[in-house]
Parts: sequence; C-alpha cells; structure tokens
Amino acid sequence: MPKHERISTLLESLEVPPEGTYHPCYAGFFECFNREDYYEAHDVLESLWLQCRDTNYFYFKGLIQISGAFVHLKKQHARPNHPTDGRRLHPASRLLALGIKNISPFAPFHMGLQVDDVSDVCTEWRHKIEASEFRINPWSPGAGPRLSIPRDFPRA
Repeated sequence: MPKHERISTLLESLEVPPEGTYHPCYAGFFECFNREDYYEAHDVLESLWLQCRDTNYFYFKGLIQISGAFVHLKKQHARPNHPTDGRRLHPASRLLALGIKNISPFAPFHMGLQVDDVSDVCTEWRHKIEASEFRINPWSPGAGPRLSIPRDFPRA
C-alpha cells in the first residue's frame, strides 16, 4: 500500500478531534506517540510537515525528530544485541537535542502544546541516556513519555 494511503487509513482509525480543531495529522501525531507508535507518529506528522510553508515548519520538524528518537529507543530495547539496533542510543540522543532545538523557539506554548514541558522531558531522557554513557536504554514498554494537547484547542 502506498505511504499516503497507509497514512489515510491510519488517520481514519485514530480518535482525532472533530473538524475545526487541530489538523488531523497534528492530532494524530500525539495519539500515535502516546500509544508508543513512534514510527507512525513520525509518518503522520511528516505528511503535514512536507506541505508546510510557514513558521510551523521547524516546529513540526522538531516533533518529528523527537518521535524519531523514540523510534531508536524502542528498536534498541527490542534488539539490544543486534548489530544495528544495538547502537541506537547515540542517534536517539542526537535527535532529542535537535528536536529540542527546533521546538524551543515556539515556547512556552504553541498549537496547544506546552513546549517548555516537552523540552524538559526530552532533556531528561537525553540526560538518562548520556549519564549511562550510552550503555543503558531508559525506555521500556509503557514507560515512554506522554505528550498532550487539549482536545478543544482551535485549529491554527
């Protein structure tokens, strides 16, 4: 199935807010992220980001990078001794740093998201990874962070 069809199907299965609130891809990002479906969160928001021609370009890019970091952590957790997946802690830390850099200019609050809180959470996860000297993955199923936006925030 082509990527755009896969994303459309995924969006139809999500509990996104009604029309007139958030863009379905934006709301879908948070639902996927909070289900720990980080790759899907990345894909859903990427479809909106690729169309973006305004200041939200870097905001969306940062959220995608944060999701990508958790893709790395989830894969490393699943196969810590795999030749590729076992080496995903450095890229996860780098993506968290890039994500923070890209969303920080939108602080403290943007499109329903407490940006400062997300930056703090990402910094905490990055410190956990680096404090272990990239040997211990702090992620485990059910222990990932949650990102939330209010369900009734008006669409930007």
